[in-house]
Amino acid sequence: MTAPTTRRRLAAILAADAAGYSRLMQDDEHATVAALNAARAVFRERIDGHGGRLVDTAGDSVLAVFDSALAAALCALEVQRELAERAREVPESRRMRFRIGLNLGDVIEQADGSIYGDGVNIAARLESLAEPGGLCVSGSVHDMVEGKLDAAFEDIGAQTVKNIARPVRAFRSTLAPVAKAPAWAPVTDRPSIVVLPFANMSADPEQEYFSDGICEDIITGLSKVSGLFVIARNSSFVYKGRAVNVPEIARELGVRHVLEGSVRKSGRRVRVTAQLIDGKTGGHVWAERYDRELADIFAVQDEVTSAIVTALSVRLTAEERRRTRRHGTDNMDAYDLFLRGREQIWFHSYHAIGTGKSYLEQVLRLDPDFAAAHAMLGFARVIDHVNEWGPEPGSALKDAFVHAQRAIELDEQEPLGHFALALALMWDRRHDEAQARIETALALEPNFMHSHAALGSILMYTGDSKRALASFETAIRLDPHYPDIILHLLGQCHYALGNYQTAKEMFAERIRRNPSTDASRVMMAAACGMLGEADEAQRQWREVFRINPSYSLAQRRRVLPYREPGDFDRIVEGLRRAGIKTDAAGGSGR
Repeated sequence: MTAPTTRRRLAAILAADAAGYSRLMQDDEHATVAALNAARAVFRERIDGHGGRLVDTAGDSVLAVFDSALAAALCALEVQRELAERAREVPESRRMRFRIGLNLGDVIEQADGSIYGDGVNIAARLESLAEPGGLCVSGSVHDMVEGKLDAAFEDIGAQTVKNIARPVRAFRSTLAPVAKAPAWAPVTDRPSIVVLPFANMSADPEQEYFSDGICEDIITGLSKVSGLFVIARNSSFVYKGRAVNVPEIARELGVRHVLEGSVRKSGRRVRVTAQLIDGKTGGHVWAERYDRELADIFAVQDEVTSAIVTALSVRLTAEERRRTRRHGTDNMDAYDLFLRGREQIWFHSYHAIGTGKSYLEQVLRLDPDFAAAHAMLGFARVIDHVNEWGPEPGSALKDAFVHAQRAIELDEQEPLGHFALALALMWDRRHDEAQARIETALALEPNFMHSHAALGSILMYTGDSKRALASFETAIRLDPHYPDIILHLLGQCHYALGNYQTAKEMFAERIRRNPSTDASRVMMAAACGMLGEADEAQRQWREVFRINPSYSLAQRRRVLPYREPGDFDRIVEGLRRAGIKTDAAGGSGR
């Protein structure tokens, strides 16, 4: 039988070309060719290092294909940063800068290695939208890499590109790093640890979600121990794909120990290695390798957690010992889908939430009694409600209650169930019930950053912004690389307390980290209004409608769960002081 000459598959595509190449050639052909060859060598090295394949280098372009979006993005970042470092000694007019576009899409791969299709064409179009020395990625890539890269991305909206029927959602980065963690002093009152992302040693790069999921489960198990201080998953995963310098990471995060490891999954077998490292000396405290049937993965997680607790001389209560051994399902197919779904939900984007919900719905068809899956689906529906996503947004909060309550009925010791129910109660303006429920979640998992942030939000919307600030500070300590929404919430607290200059600084930093935010620009405008800075307030207000033409203050008043209407009225007052017209109901007016 004749082997097929082509195959169709999903792939991540990197397309690059040199900006101003013709001008450089016109100025000095020999120097430009030498610079191009040197740049191509960097591309080849980094592409090979991230498991990609160089497809073509016609003219001044580079085309490569990868099995994962994260590998392609890490490669692109390393290439751009290495080229920028090499160019520092070159005169500005002679520097060769590349634009890089990344897309995750369908490609046709021929026997000779060439690739074709819309997936390739979109990558090429995105490359033309990138800044010289920067990247432009599609929404599909952004959903897969959000929160995993040391780079800030700006949502530039849906772009109409040549020969592509539908607009392409695009995100641009000039490679400005995400905010660095603050320099914290080591925790002195209890043992502290960060669990770094486990390396995926499986033959299939698409198994990345599985190694990430095992790592997150170990973080969750440790987070239930009151005698430990455990860095949140979000800050842990900032270091994914980076060369590890354990003492430096320990200093950045203010912890005394670091756990690193790897996962190799093959068929129904799994191998997990783990090593606990002293954050000050870099010396090994404990190490182990586990070769087991896949069905024994929960036992492996328990053994790793137990070994760490023992090595750090932490005493567990009987209740904590029971909690750290609860895993929710014996169905390995359901567990596998749960890992995929949970990973997507944490991205918080529209497409990722949709994908995550689809996985979780499959989980519940396989195991309707999996409490954590109900909890995560409830949390996802809260996000739908807040953003009014989906064809029937009015049903989202009702669904959130159903799934969160079902999670607690199935397992009242599952912290995620109480966390999801607390958020649903908050957005339903049942503040006292929400606070009681989130305190239950924190009693079950004291190190869960999201529950501390949720408590802060509940207190803020209740009118107790001073106590809310303390909860947000705890969340930040657990997650030094905290998501930018925390800056917005801190700003809201300071605004409510009358600290308008501090609030303005918080909103400005949030806008720097997330240029596509409309909410922070509204609050920035209000803070500027209170400070008498009318011109800046009006500039921010105009930006709101550039980013989101359908923005409505009336809709925000309807959705935001302030206990006292006067708290929202103070926001409107700040806008009015800046001369921004709003109707009597607080509706939008440009």
